[in-house]
Amino acid sequence: MKKKYDVILIGAGPSTIFAALTLVEAGLEEIAIFEKGKDIQERKRGIAKDLLCGWGGAGAFSDGKLTLSTKVGGFLDEFIPTSQLKELLHQADRLWVSFGAPKEIQGEFSDRTEALYQEAKQAGLEFISMEIRHLGTENCVPLLRKIRDTLQPKVDIFFETPVKEILVEGGEVKGILLERDRRVEARYVICGPGRGGAEWVKKEIERLSIPSVPNPVDIGVRVEAPASILLKLTEITYEAKLIYYSKTFDDRVRTFCMNPFGEVVMEMIDDIITVNGHSYAERRTENTNFAILVSNTFTEPFNDPISYGKYIARLANLLGQGVIIQRLGDLLDGRRSTRERIHRCITHPTLSSATPGDLSFVLPYRHLTLIMRQY
Repeated sequence: MKKKYDVILIGAGPSTIFAALTLVEAGLEEIAIFEKGKDIQERKRGIAKDLLCGWGGAGAFSDGKLTLSTKVGGFLDEFIPTSQLKELLHQADRLWVSFGAPKEIQGEFSDRTEALYQEAKQAGLEFISMEIRHLGTENCVPLLRKIRDTLQPKVDIFFETPVKEILVEGGEVKGILLERDRRVEARYVICGPGRGGAEWVKKEIERLSIPSVPNPVDIGVRVEAPASILLKLTEITYEAKLIYYSKTFDDRVRTFCMNPFGEVVMEMIDDIITVNGHSYAERRTENTNFAILVSNTFTEPFNDPISYGKYIARLANLLGQGVIIQRLGDLLDGRRSTRERIHRCITHPTLSSATPGDLSFVLPYRHLTLIMRQY
């Protein structure tokens, strides 16, 4: 390990990987990536600590959807003009394709997407039309390996090497501090530790007295239904992004991560059991799943949305001893589901280990009933 670099990147998720590719293309040579997780070939899907950390970040074990729209995925348009954001998006897309992402694009604008937009309006929903490339869960790791092999000769990459602090002296960044107080200097530091490093970033911001605003916390449920029920949406858009504003409380409710013919899987992050959705390029189930999320934005004096989200998740784990599952009809009728009712349901859950119960505590009951009836 060298004592000084031109640029140090913290984390090895998509943001820092693409930053490294850009820096290498620009001709920089003294570049290092420090990642607290493992290299891609050493990460295991079923191991909790490998789920978010390591080469590829949280997306390594995702279903591999690349959304080619400036209207979803965050609020970058608040920092740079939309025209510039679109160009950066196209540049990133070209890189993905060069490393093996499929050339096929789904959800392209057409008369059918326009018809969905109009129909959604009539139902009180906003439909966001967008283009998607779908890698498939099984293709994410091989693609990330190709990127890793490309960067390896040109960038120093250190795995299982967590960054303790960002070094700042006189208002200027000077490098990073590793465990055992090892100091590595750099002219620039790009900090992109992703979801797995969110709490570390929060502590660093507080330590360095950097002004910040808490991000909203999205809390919700994952819905699974026979694929035929949602085929009208998925065959046109692949992933339908729908937004609903509740009439009484004006809460923003949205769909997220739709997986046509996919499966619901259990994940463990630290000591918390959660669920996610996957869809594959080469195999199908009989179901489609997606998440329904409510965004919670906090104001002073509360400034710890991460802990709030973890508290809700732990409460769900406590009541269900893991993942809780409930029939839509039972939810709307205000009663808990039983194994007998789940067995009689026309939807056969892909996550058979889930515990029948009551999900109304996860979101305010008004959100769940309103959004379900709209959909």
